[in-house]
Amino acid sequence: MSRCLGVDVGAKRVGLALSDPIGLTATPLEVVDRAVAVEKITRLAQIHEVGTIVVGLPTSLGGGEGTSAVDARSLGDQLAEATGAEIVYLDERFTSRMAESALLESGMKRRDRKTTIDKVAAAIILQDYLNGLK
Repeated sequence: MSRCLGVDVGAKRVGLALSDPIGLTATPLEVVDRAVAVEKITRLAQIHEVGTIVVGLPTSLGGGEGTSAVDARSLGDQLAEATGAEIVYLDERFTSRMAESALLESGMKRRDRKTTIDKVAAAIILQDYLNGLK
């Protein structure tokens, strides 16, 4: 089984997470600048032999898609073309809040949380996807 890569798309930063080789667990990987996200993700997908990229799709409480969802789909389209990987979109409502709560509970300082939250949110998105495969 090839690995999966989780992507939490933000306006400035993109959080990334990677599955283990057998697809059971997601681990936060890194945060990249949005301007170079396609290049960096393409490189990481090649290095880690990624077959599926799970892109978090920000939706409203009612399930509608706004400009953030359009941006996430645009990035997904670019990644599909650049990597050849299967792109899966997954509802990501509340993942950033869940990540923030987990980091607060761990006692992490605010300054450190800011640089970590996006990759933790990506890991939550990816883990939700992996759990759905079981």
